[in-house]
Formats: sequence, structure tokens, C-alpha cells
Amino acid sequence: MAGNHKRVLIIGGGTAGITTAAHLIRAGAGANQIAIIEPSKTHFYQPLWTLVGGGVVRKETTAREEARLIPRGVEWINAGAAEIDPVGRTVVTTSGVRISYDFLIVATGVELDLDAIPGLREALGTPAVSTNYSYHLAPKTWQLLRNFRGGVALFHMPGTPIKCPGAPQKIMYLAADYFRKHGVNATVIYGSALPGIYGIKEYAAILNPVVERYGIDARYNHQLVAIEPSRQEATFEQTADPAKPRVTIRYDLLHVTPPQKAPAVVRKSALADAQGWVKVDQHTMRSVDYPNVFALGDVGNTPNAKTGASACKQAPVVAANLLAVMHGREPEMRYDGYVACPIVTGYGKMLLCEFDYTKNPTPTLPFINTFKERYDMWLLKKYGLPWMYWNIALPGRTVPFLGAVTPPFEAAQEALARP
Repeated sequence: MAGNHKRVLIIGGGTAGITTAAHLIRAGAGANQIAIIEPSKTHFYQPLWTLVGGGVVRKETTAREEARLIPRGVEWINAGAAEIDPVGRTVVTTSGVRISYDFLIVATGVELDLDAIPGLREALGTPAVSTNYSYHLAPKTWQLLRNFRGGVALFHMPGTPIKCPGAPQKIMYLAADYFRKHGVNATVIYGSALPGIYGIKEYAAILNPVVERYGIDARYNHQLVAIEPSRQEATFEQTADPAKPRVTIRYDLLHVTPPQKAPAVVRKSALADAQGWVKVDQHTMRSVDYPNVFALGDVGNTPNAKTGASACKQAPVVAANLLAVMHGREPEMRYDGYVACPIVTGYGKMLLCEFDYTKNPTPTLPFINTFKERYDMWLLKKYGLPWMYWNIALPGRTVPFLGAVTPPFEAAQEALARP
């Protein structure tokens, strides 16, 4: 059993897991103390899947070998996690190996719940339906846009927590722009369970005119409850009406956003809240029930949007606070709820939305007015952010803007040295 004990065990080798491991190493934790449980041999930069669906980049550019990204010296356990026992401080892998730990970091991300909406799974197998929330299906979205000859193009946004909540409207804007430029007679409908186009009023004031510019029929408080793929019909429940009447929309093209949930291993563990997310202090990212457990990224129950930028901002906080706990101190670093949501509003246009727990805009790019659609922001989305992801964020280096600035570990170490 001695070989199956890890000082720090990380569940998940995605953005949150790898970035946290890299920050731990840079902050002074020995790589040989850390192990990552991750079943996939391929690592994906998912934010680019919108541009894959828009025909701008190839899907292959978003994928790299997982083995190349694991920080040097960190052990990679190529399996999934099947059971978490925070009381016994053990994790059982899908290969049946039981691993004990001193400290646990949960960074599993989310999983698509294709069975949450009747007909959804079947619909994705038909020629008229796709989603950019899948590496394999994002290219299909581009095929649908390119081959669309007119009719109803329906875009769906659920009301439950999802990763990258701006993605459903990004592809809608790209589609509307493509149809207009190619003279396609399309009726673009946005069926959204949310009450408006965006939850931050300053950014909603910019996006509402975008909706009007494209002539999009935005139907808010519309929760998708069923799809009948054989008839190409989507049924929505109008949640703003107490009677919750239903309306059925026939589509010729449907981009659907599958509801999402924490993986089963998290939902059935003692770490989860009633909705299945890991219960954490929203500032320290430490479990509220188990002081030797931290969680970050999409799987945590922090009250902010689930984005890659959030995970990158949380990772150094988790690393610093874990080091403090390892040295018998209380966590001092704080995550402020920072979110960066790049909203592509057309080919060559992007709006960068940044905010925190206060729900107030927190722009971080110097000398640039990000409260408008910009071509340079489009270039940032297509080229800059992917480069920073692979070369700066994942290796745990300092990101000078977008809120993902590495906390001052020198200060953290000085605090640890104080009597």
C-alpha cells in the first residue's frame, strides 16, 4: 500500500488540474509529491470549438497529447476516478486501484447530460442537429452552416449551469453573419431559458443591439424540454408564465447545448452539495467539510460562470492555499470570482466580457476599450488566447492580464515563515 499513497492527489488532468499542479511545483512543492488521475490521452482546448463550428479553425488544432502536458516529475495515473472517500482519504480508480492521499484536489470538470432532454441524444445523430460542446461534433456544425439553404436556424441555451455559457450565442452570431454574407434566407431563433441575453447589464447593453442587427428572434425564459428529431421539432416550456405553457418550434437547423452535470464520482461522494457540485468556500476554494480537500474549475459550486479563465484564476489560489494548509496555516489567498467570457459576435468581431462576484465589469486589458466589438479581440480569440493557454497558463506561468495573474507566492512563503 505504501506505493499507492500520494502526498497530493489531483483528480482531473484538464485545465484546472494541470494548471494547479504546475503552480504547486513553481511554488515549491516537489513534483514527486503530486499525482494526477486522468483517463484521457488527449487534452483539448475547448474554447476554440466555437471557431471549429464556425469553419475558422480545424478541430485538430485544439488537441494535444496529455502526456506532453503533465508537469515534469508529476505522476500520471492513466485511469478515471470511480470512488472518492474523503473520510478515509482514499480514491478508487476505474482500474480498481485504491490510492490514499494526504491532500486532494478535485478538478474533474463536468460531463454532458445527453439524456436530460428527451430526444436530444437521438437528435444529435440526425443531419440537422449538432453541438459545439463536442470535439467530434463541432465540425458537423460547420457542415450544417455551410450547407444551409434557408429556413429556421434554432439555437438553444439551457438554464442550468454549463461550461462556457457564452458559447451558445457565439455560434448563433457566426451563423447569422454567415447567412447574411452568403444571401441565405434564414429565420434565426434563440431559444434561451435565461431572462435576457446576458446577466451583466453593461454587456447586455452591447449584445442586445447585436441581436437586433442580425434580426434574431430571441425568445427568453424558454426552457427546452423535448426534441422530436423525426419531425425536426423542439418543444420549449415558457417558464415566466406560472402556467408554463409549451410551444413547439420546427427547425431546419438546430444547435443544441446539452445540459451538464458533475461526474457521477463527485455526485455520489460526500463532497457534493444537493446539486452534485463540490462544496467549497468561494474565496479559498477549500472544501467546507474536509479541510484537506480543495476543488476548482467547473466542478466547484462557486457562484460564477464556469469558464477556462475562471479555472486559470483559481489554480494559483488553490496552490497557494494548499501550501499554507500543508504547513499548518490557514488559507490566505482569495479568488474574487473573476470570469473572462470572449463573445464572438461575427466573423472578425469579438466582445470581451470580464467580471467578478460583484457582477460588475472588471476589464483587465490595458489601453484597450473592451466595451465594444473589436477586430483585435477576434485575433486574441483566434490566436492569442490559444497560445497563452498552451505556453503560459498550463505551465503555471504569470499571465499579465485577463485576471489570471499569479498570486505573489513570495508573500505566501513569507507568511508561512512567520512565527
